[in-house]
Amino acid sequence: MPADAPATTRRDAAVAALAEVAHEPGAPKPDAIVVADGIVRRFGGLTAVDVAHIEIQRGAITALIGPNGAGKTTFFNLLTGFDQPNEGQWSLNARSLKGVPPHKVARRGMVRTFQLTKALSKMTVLDNMRLGVSGQGGEKFWRALFPFAWKSEERRNTERAQELLARFKLDAKQQDFAGEMSGGQRKLLEMARALMVEPEMVMLDEPMAGVNPALTQSLLGHIKDLREQGMTVLFVEHDMDMVRDISDWVIVMAQGQVIAEGPPDSVMSDQRVIDAYLGAHHDQALTDTGEAFTDDAPSPAAPEESA
Repeated sequence: MPADAPATTRRDAAVAALAEVAHEPGAPKPDAIVVADGIVRRFGGLTAVDVAHIEIQRGAITALIGPNGAGKTTFFNLLTGFDQPNEGQWSLNARSLKGVPPHKVARRGMVRTFQLTKALSKMTVLDNMRLGVSGQGGEKFWRALFPFAWKSEERRNTERAQELLARFKLDAKQQDFAGEMSGGQRKLLEMARALMVEPEMVMLDEPMAGVNPALTQSLLGHIKDLREQGMTVLFVEHDMDMVRDISDWVIVMAQGQVIAEGPPDSVMSDQRVIDAYLGAHHDQALTDTGEAFTDDAPSPAAPEESA
């Protein structure tokens, strides 16, 4: 898809590309930007992630959902280099990311935000933005001694930072300390800072967590805009209305495994997903020992009447 293609065409293209994909865990995609195989992460005797196979479609917005403790954030950490699995292989654009540290993952085109924002509170908003650029000449000791060698680069970075701050409506805050911003504004800042490296793929961990309703629609619009600019988005979210509104494809995790995939409407009605969120026996009566009644199980004895 050309970078200057109309936004509606990009969304239509993403939906069309996924139209023939099977609604099953690990389904292959026609143009996968990320492929992961056999990803396992254990913490002692607990297996937090056990993903046999997963593919993320290029140019689409994919939601990663699941009940609390499903392993979604741990899986994010593994893909982006903030943690390493016990087993498995994964790649971005067919280049292995195994053992690649987070800053190099970002240089290759995959960036992420966090559920709890990581803005540097004692730095200005503009400095937070400039810090997001990787491989700056002025960061090297010998070049730092000669300002003429990096001043022009700093000017370009500052101009890009100001353009992004204007897009996210944070330009009036550029000289404020990041710690003085609201939670929602810090979410916007983190997303804007991630774009300083001009990524191909953006990973958002619960972008709506702690955001007041006034900024929710703004964040939604910015996430959609990432796809309109040709980026791939993978995000974790618990708000099902948001998932239904902006995602082209949904992947569901439970107990560390991928249990379902498909378009939002299909996934929301999948019995496996309903069971994962509500429990497989949510509609069955329980005995006084906590076990579910079944058709072939004996009914509990009626209590004896007192004399």
